Amino acid sequence: MQLCVDQTAAVGVDGRVLGHLPYSDALASDLVAAPPGFALGQCLIQRAAAVDLTRLIRATRDVPEIAGTLRAVSCYRSTERQRAVFCGPVGPDKPYHNALERARVVAPPGYSEHSTGYAVDFGLRPAPGCPDVDACISLTPAGRWLLAHAREYGFELSFPIGNPQRVTWEPWHWRWVGTSPKAPGATTARAIFAHARTSFPAKPAVVDTVDSWLRIVRQPPNPFAPSPTPPATPAKP
Repeated sequence: MQLCVDQTAAVGVDGRVLGHLPYSDALASDLVAAPPGFALGQCLIQRAAAVDLTRLIRATRDVPEIAGTLRAVSCYRSTERQRAVFCGPVGPDKPYHNALERARVVAPPGYSEHSTGYAVDFGLRPAPGCPDVDACISLTPAGRWLLAHAREYGFELSFPIGNPQRVTWEPWHWRWVGTSPKAPGATTARAIFAHARTSFPAKPAVVDTVDSWLRIVRQPPNPFAPSPTPPATPAKP
């Protein structure tokens, strides 16, 4: 299929393109603005997800070391917007030599979770020496809090370390599926992400009774974490 003016890719037997699953654009009527002060620019998100996002943001305000620092770098992106993000120059003298390399860090148009309106890229302000959409967020107090608590608010990590989709580990990118199947809007979100959740489970993932086939999995060791300092040997008296 034609991704960009000068880039094409084959569609796999499971519908994936360059590792990514297909997603349609959300209906404009289903999108609402994120809570005030959270977005860096515009952030539209599904109405159902916005409820839990608001709860998540409020919860962080009770954690002194991260209170008021969590922000939205990117939320809903239309297919056309995704095309503009993905379709940059590729070649031997460019940061990405081909579309496959680019797809490890940016989904092709029509294949981004952001187009559903259920995905949020989190960032920090002030940025503690960690740029946006970088794995270093996992080393920050806010990033560690998300890894430990985001699923309590219906969000799960779409692209964990070593994911079989071969997408770069994205500890900033979380999709909403609801805290349980009975949560308002969760049935729709889970239907959209059914293929992803079955074949490429999130870690950490939202797990409930209905989803008992998805076992809770601890996040693999953080490759960016510093090595622990061995305890000092006490001096002999």
